[in-house]
Amino acid sequence: MAYRNKSYIAFDGDNDMHYYRLMTAWSEHPGFDFTLYNAHDLNTARDSNEEESIKRQLRERFANSKLFMILIGERTRYLTKFVRWEIETAIRLNLPMNGINLNGSRYKDDRCPPAMENNLAIFVPFNEKIITHAMKDWPPTHLRYASENKSGAFYYTDDLYKRLG
Repeated sequence: MAYRNKSYIAFDGDNDMHYYRLMTAWSEHPGFDFTLYNAHDLNTARDSNEEESIKRQLRERFANSKLFMILIGERTRYLTKFVRWEIETAIRLNLPMNGINLNGSRYKDDRCPPAMENNLAIFVPFNEKIITHAMKDWPPTHLRYASENKSGAFYYTDDLYKRLG
């Protein structure tokens, strides 16, 4: 069995790649407290015309992941070929889910993909400090909430945002 220490990041590759790249830059820069053990570093999806080939490689990434993050942009909710499959796979694997809103919202909003609709997830805006906090805080919280059969969208308090600056 693979050691799970990676973060799986789903996103709209056509429109939101720059947000993903910014997250990888935060991780590489010593001035940030952001550490990303990125599942996308494990392999490169090839044969982009072959859906099953891509999904096979994505499954390898999931096998090494302990956290699922999804960058939620303007078009993310409409992506059904891969993003919906990635969300459904994360749910099936019971991975903690971090919904990262690219529009700055601290809450689940109308951009949330339907596949996530009633599932256990934390929602945060695209901001290095709150994403870093959620990456550390949400997995054990998710585990506790899942054992209590809780579901739905969760959020951090305004007070936490103030403390994080």
